[in-house]
Amino acid sequence: MQLFLLSADILLQEEVEFLEPEDIDVMAATLSFDITSPIDFQEVDNALNQARKEVGQRYDFKGAKADIDLNTTDKTLTLVAADEFKINALWEIVQLRLVRRGVPVKNFKVGTSGPAAGGTIRRVITIQQGIPIETAREIVKYIKDKKLKKVQASIQGDQVRVTSPSKDDLQEAMRQLREHDFGVALSFGNYR
Repeated sequence: MQLFLLSADILLQEEVEFLEPEDIDVMAATLSFDITSPIDFQEVDNALNQARKEVGQRYDFKGAKADIDLNTTDKTLTLVAADEFKINALWEIVQLRLVRRGVPVKNFKVGTSGPAAGGTIRRVITIQQGIPIETAREIVKYIKDKKLKKVQASIQGDQVRVTSPSKDDLQEAMRQLREHDFGVALSFGNYR
């Protein structure tokens, strides 16, 4: 008869018999969590609608051209304004609304301003969905450099999975990752 130790306290057996040490298989529980960097585009759209309302009511934008366009397929945000001062003010309004809606502004990569039609200025901002491969490699290298006991990281698409047999080691890895700036907002999930 073979018995399986499910946890420290629970023993699953088919019938009650005398147990020999070689009859018990201890299953090593490997715990893990995933590091992602998600963007909720519905929240981005809601924040941009609030920003458009505010721009329509602000005195410094009265009569001036100011436009905010979101392209979810290309993952870009395009700001168009009359001059550099107004485009900076428009970006500050958008940032404020994004923060209030709980959208990480770190994932918005601001490009340079360039001329647009009608004597206006355009600024294209790319939205980073998921963790880029360079950043994922940096996260894996960072975890390895910290030399946490039995903590391993692997890249899986646009996320990083961190595994360890110890919950304490995983929590220490989370703490150290939160303290370091990787250029994108990190979200820890799927902890099991």
